[in-house]
Amino acid sequence: MTSTVDPIPSTPSGHVTAAVTPRHFHIVALETIFTGPLYVTVPAPHTCTFVQYERTDRSPGSSELATRLRDADIVLMTTIPMRADILASTATPRLGLLAVMASGTDTIDLVACAARGIRVLNSPGCNAESVAEHAVALYFATRRRLMPSMRPLLRGLWPAKGTLLHTAVQGPRGAESEADAWPRGCVQETAVIVGYGGVGRRVAAMLQALGMTVLVAGRKGDEAVDQPLPRGRTAFAEALRVASVLVLCCPRTPETLGMLSTAEFAAMKKDALLINVSRGGIVDEDALLAALRGGEIGGAGVDVFSTEPASLENNSLLRAAVDEMDQDDASRDRRPLNLVVTPHTAWIASATLNNNIRVMQDNIDGFITGNLVAERVRA
Repeated sequence: MTSTVDPIPSTPSGHVTAAVTPRHFHIVALETIFTGPLYVTVPAPHTCTFVQYERTDRSPGSSELATRLRDADIVLMTTIPMRADILASTATPRLGLLAVMASGTDTIDLVACAARGIRVLNSPGCNAESVAEHAVALYFATRRRLMPSMRPLLRGLWPAKGTLLHTAVQGPRGAESEADAWPRGCVQETAVIVGYGGVGRRVAAMLQALGMTVLVAGRKGDEAVDQPLPRGRTAFAEALRVASVLVLCCPRTPETLGMLSTAEFAAMKKDALLINVSRGGIVDEDALLAALRGGEIGGAGVDVFSTEPASLENNSLLRAAVDEMDQDDASRDRRPLNLVVTPHTAWIASATLNNNIRVMQDNIDGFITGNLVAERVRA
């Protein structure tokens, strides 16, 4: 869809402003499947042409992305990869702004953007409330073992067994008593937050309101180099040891990639839960599956995956979840898998969409006028 937008005054009537040379901007939205149709404006005296696409082919061999970006001055995007070849001056000679309608910018080659002077502005905090709520939902789904309870119920085993209580109370191997196998209540939980930005703070507030003890983890490795911890932080290794709920809210960076793997899961409590609403790649998914299978941890709620879109072909967690649905309890030779997976939907809420649209327009205006919001500048 293509539309030419009339200029809208950027200053109240009666105010005298310095003369500005009018410019026409070509704005392209690449992924409105995440937002629905958009409407954008530019401050007077500028004008713009706005073209929006529901989807754009992101496969490496496709020329569709390059074609759509060829004449773009401003690009609105969410998750589509922006590689160095696409960001080269020969491919996108006019490109000046990538306005990201999300908080994460890990799909963008920020070094290439900086080298060319392409601005990258994201939308931090827009989804904090909904992602935090989703993290809490994943917590309850795993602590209350909803999937292990639902599967035998749907197979019709309740009448035959008389009770399915065992599906909700099956604790870690080696539980010292019957009570140790029963799920913790909120007031018995020690929740550790990894990543204390907008989402992490909201998760912490919600879990505290539920009665949990909440700790904030320091950066992994800081204790090894004798790096002083910020006030109120718990050393990463100690945080793993004491956590009964570990919530990942951190960005994907070179420092956080592969943060949790076999050694980290082995250090956690046998009934600890992992809740991941951060980014794929921070958790070693094969190691997580092994930890769940082997009883190293008690369960996991996962909203993000190393490869997205995730599928049975590219993700071991999804294959295991499907296999679990197909397995007959009578022939089960391993512990039920306490795993809840959702398709990177933690951010979805009407407030998130409204916030993203507001910040997107604000970022466009700021780029054109030079009044940028510092916390949104990624390049």
